Amino acid sequence: MAKTRQRARAERERLAAIAAAERQAVAERAARMRQRRARLARILDTVGIRRGSSGRGRPGGVLAARRARTARMTWAGLVAIVVVVWLITHNLAAVALTVVAGALVAPVVYTLISRKD
Repeated sequence: MAKTRQRARAERERLAAIAAAERQAVAERAARMRQRRARLARILDTVGIRRGSSGRGRPGGVLAARRARTARMTWAGLVAIVVVVWLITHNLAAVALTVVAGALVAPVVYTLISRKD
């Protein structure tokens, strides 16, 4: 009888040790994930990117989507103009001048497009 209890106890201890090892592994993974998220938050704070409530780095909502769509349209128009200049001239100086001029004019165009009267 004592040997049976001893074997059962050894089996319970072995299963408890396995469960403890699994819990420790899960805790270590969670700690690594917390460290990774903290490091990412520090980097994003250093760079100046704000994380919204969704945690994705962008605010959500209808107005934010409209603003993002307007910005995408502005930049897509700028890229289209640069591509057209490149296809017409094949001159790197003209393309560079178009990129610089576009970077200077893009905020004005964005303001004119998104302005509400």
